[in-house]
Amino acid sequence: MERGLFITFEGSEGCGKSTQIAALSDRLEAAGVASVVTREPGGTSIGEVIRDLLQFREEGDGMTAEAELLLFAASRAQLVREVVAPAVRSGKVVLADRFMDSTTVYQGVARRLDDTVVGMINEFAVAEFVPDITFLLDMDSDTAHRRATETSGAFGRKDRMESQPLSFYENVRTGYLELAKRSGDRICVLDAGLSVGEIGEEIWEILRERYCGVFG
Repeated sequence: MERGLFITFEGSEGCGKSTQIAALSDRLEAAGVASVVTREPGGTSIGEVIRDLLQFREEGDGMTAEAELLLFAASRAQLVREVVAPAVRSGKVVLADRFMDSTTVYQGVARRLDDTVVGMINEFAVAEFVPDITFLLDMDSDTAHRRATETSGAFGRKDRMESQPLSFYENVRTGYLELAKRSGDRICVLDAGLSVGEIGEEIWEILRERYCGVFG
C-alpha cells in the first residue's frame, strides 16, 4: 500500500483555512480520494480537552508561554500517533487545520520563546510526520486582528488565542513569512485576499502539479 499525503493549512485567525480545507475535502471525495480532516489543537479526545483549556477555560488566563508551548505539543503528539500516522500509512490524504508551523510562529516568534527549544519540542511531538506540503494563507495583520476580534466571543465563549493585541498578529504574520522563506518548497504562500474560489483553484493546481498520481 502506498503512503498517503499529509497536507497542512496555516495562517492567522480568520484567514479562511477551514473554508479551504472543507472545499478541498469535498473535491477529493468527488475524485474518489480518501481523506481525513483534523485540526489543532484537538483532533482527538485528549486534544479536544487541551484545546478547551488553551482557548476557553478561565484557568488558562494566567498560562505561561512555556506551558502553552507544551500543551500544544502534547495535543500534537497524540494527534500524530492516533490520527495522522495511521491515516497516512493506510494511503489516505490528511488535511490538517494547523500543525507544527503554528507552534514555531505563535509560541516561538510571537511569544518569543527560544527557537531551538521550540524546534526540539516540535520534532519530538511529530516524529517523522512532517507535512508533505503546507498552504499558508497570508493576510495583512490589521484584517486578521479585526476578524479575530469580531469572532472572539461570537458563540458565547471568549477565545483566548483570538483576543491578542494587534502587535501579536503583526509578529505572527512576519514569523510565517520568514518561515516560508526557509522552508524550501514545502510552504506555499497564498494571498488570503483572493476569493474563496480563486484560492481553491490555486491549491488544486499546485497539488495536481506536484502529485499528479494522486490528483490527476
